[in-house]
Amino acid sequence: MKTETEAKTSRTPRVLIAAAGSGSGKTTIVCGLLSAFRRRGLSVCAYKVGPDYIDPDHHRAAGRCPAYSLDTWLTPPETMTALFAWTAEGSDLAVVEGVMGLYDGGRGGIGSSAEIAKRLKLPVVLAINAQSVGESAAAVALGFREYDREVDLRGVILNRLGSPSHGDIIAEALARVGIPLLGALARDEALTLPERHLGLVPAGEAPAGRLELAGAAVESGVDLDAILALARSAPPLHALPMPRAQPAARGVQIAVARDDAFSFYYPDSLMALETRGAELVFFSPMADGALPEAHGLILGGGFPEVFAQKLEDNVLMRRSVNCAAERGLPILAECGGLMYLTRSITDFGGQSFEMAGVIPARCRMHKRLQAVGYVEATALRDTVICPAGTVLRGHEFHFSSMIPDVTIHHVGMSDVADGPEDFPSAFSIERKRTGAACPGGYAKGDVLASYLHLNLMGAPDAANHFLRRCAAFRARNGATA
Repeated sequence: MKTETEAKTSRTPRVLIAAAGSGSGKTTIVCGLLSAFRRRGLSVCAYKVGPDYIDPDHHRAAGRCPAYSLDTWLTPPETMTALFAWTAEGSDLAVVEGVMGLYDGGRGGIGSSAEIAKRLKLPVVLAINAQSVGESAAAVALGFREYDREVDLRGVILNRLGSPSHGDIIAEALARVGIPLLGALARDEALTLPERHLGLVPAGEAPAGRLELAGAAVESGVDLDAILALARSAPPLHALPMPRAQPAARGVQIAVARDDAFSFYYPDSLMALETRGAELVFFSPMADGALPEAHGLILGGGFPEVFAQKLEDNVLMRRSVNCAAERGLPILAECGGLMYLTRSITDFGGQSFEMAGVIPARCRMHKRLQAVGYVEATALRDTVICPAGTVLRGHEFHFSSMIPDVTIHHVGMSDVADGPEDFPSAFSIERKRTGAACPGGYAKGDVLASYLHLNLMGAPDAANHFLRRCAAFRARNGATA
């Protein structure tokens, strides 16, 4: 997307599919809508509220369309609004999937579906899991409508109905409270998308045909004409210009890991680098024999623990990454990328696999979630994305922990241990839900690795800082490295 310098008024038809809570079937319904409208010949685009990587992957596959994230913690609200307006331009329909329940988000409702709906003037359809519930579904819908009348709740789609008579009971109750029933899907395990510890499996690993089944179910069970009519009734949306990107480093090449093990990237975060003149070169740590020629390296999140055997087997790539770090190549690694840079990963079954060995630490998977939620990260030292003292907004979600190695060395007649207290932690991480703070990540030389997920569109100074470091590497090492 090119950088724009003028304000915009967007009239793209748009709708938000929200829910009473997680597990209501939002992703199935959104994927079904995208697939069904695409088959009708409409040009669709997709969005996901919150810091999610996997659901947009399914959106892209179902709609064969772009999919972006909408988040007012990771990006300033005016940037998010501009991003939506410019990326939705030219589409016949923008379908937005909410996060958790309609009013759930960070403290004070930040980043909730309700906040996004009000900022983007989105008509809202509430998905309700009707399994084991009758008239109470109408009471739920009524409560959600009345809780905040500034949210434009237009109707309900029922999911997991047990029978037609079950649907009739709920439809009659909804009619009594004046909330339209826009569709219903029968209970069908074939529509359920498979999950693993971080949520849904990526679209590329899901059983073939699931998204097509969702499209067929929505086409037969949902009033698509009514959905399109309410989407077209959305009022004009006024957006500020997209931030003018200053070319910090034209021609800088950034190697970006992207395969089944590393797939967690916000498209707008990568866009923030490209609009500044960077050229992104994608590669596979699982399949390729060496890093491509580049002046910087980004290792995103994903599932290295699931593909640890293949990552270990690719000895040439592990050596290539280690050598690049020794040469001073600027490296930014998030979550799964952090895990890959350590000496080993121990999976859920207790089996350990050797990794790149850049960081003197090891990662271990745990059965319980180790961290989830929005955070503020204060840099404890200078890094490849910011100077010491900088405060960044991010998100964490991981089942693994990083355990620094303890090394023993001789000083005179004594053995001295370098332990965790000597580990060069990158940040002080404050968890916004609890206020608890702890050190996190690793920063030394030109390597920055942490569990922190950032959106560089919302952190332009960090994007510029990283590209300047990459440009400095290019200057030291010639045109290519």
